[in-house]
Amino acid sequence: MHASPFSRRHGIKAAATAALALSTSVYAGSSAQAADPTGAARPAGGRQLHVMSFNLRYASDTTPNSWAERRPVMRELLRREAPHLIGTQEGLYEQLRDIEADLGPRYDAVGTGREGGSHGEFATMFYDTTRLDLLEFDHFWLSETPNVIASKGWDAAITRMATWARFKDLRTGTEFYALNTHFDHVGQKAREHSAELISERLRALNAELPRVVLGDFNAAAHANPAYDTLLNGGTLVDTWETAEKRSALYATFHGYKPLTPDGARIDWILTSPSVRTRHAAINTFSKNGQFPSDHLPVQAVIEI
Repeated sequence: MHASPFSRRHGIKAAATAALALSTSVYAGSSAQAADPTGAARPAGGRQLHVMSFNLRYASDTTPNSWAERRPVMRELLRREAPHLIGTQEGLYEQLRDIEADLGPRYDAVGTGREGGSHGEFATMFYDTTRLDLLEFDHFWLSETPNVIASKGWDAAITRMATWARFKDLRTGTEFYALNTHFDHVGQKAREHSAELISERLRALNAELPRVVLGDFNAAAHANPAYDTLLNGGTLVDTWETAEKRSALYATFHGYKPLTPDGARIDWILTSPSVRTRHAAINTFSKNGQFPSDHLPVQAVIEI
């Protein structure tokens, strides 16, 4: 396993005792079934697992939409939703430490910078340690040399990577794999080959365990070969399509402009076909006109 500055094994956990009280109280109420105008998805308990994929938009001091402006909104969103597993994209090291502190000590994280160590953007996964136990993890790069740190592949504009982990659900005893990634925003060949590489890596894992794949794929669902590759042969399904209940559909990238109803979903949560999706959602939460990111988080309540 590659060294990771965000993991239980490397202990950068920031204590946030005061935050825990608020986080826990919000989490305890997260099973409420009342309609939510933001489209938020919340678990009803039992076997249900609440997962989220969220491109955080890297931290910047540039206004408007600086990290200082966005962080309080991000904190409120994550605390009110309290997912058990959050796949994040674009986060920078100090930004991720802020989020770790804001989530509170119940959460831990696994990830590494795409340029190695704490350098560059991360594909970090945060997980609720009262629900999930991290059993193993690793990273690979989306390139022709996936085991070479910071390697860039095909026609990609920048370095891209994936982080995967095997978790045990402490409530049910079930184990599963989760993989989090961020495809290139320019190179179509890179997106297609990245999908092939991830499919190959998933096939190499224990076939008896379900998969959950989180990410910003920079490709519209149903309108890009990368999507077709990942779903080819029925090894993965799109939770948005298989969900028993869905929120309103919006383009998941908005760039701080008015939301686009029925727009392109470039952020997806995919699972093995055996995983049941109770609710899929695109969350439109904002506060006083401020969105936490230039993407909308996508969420799913699943049963593994």
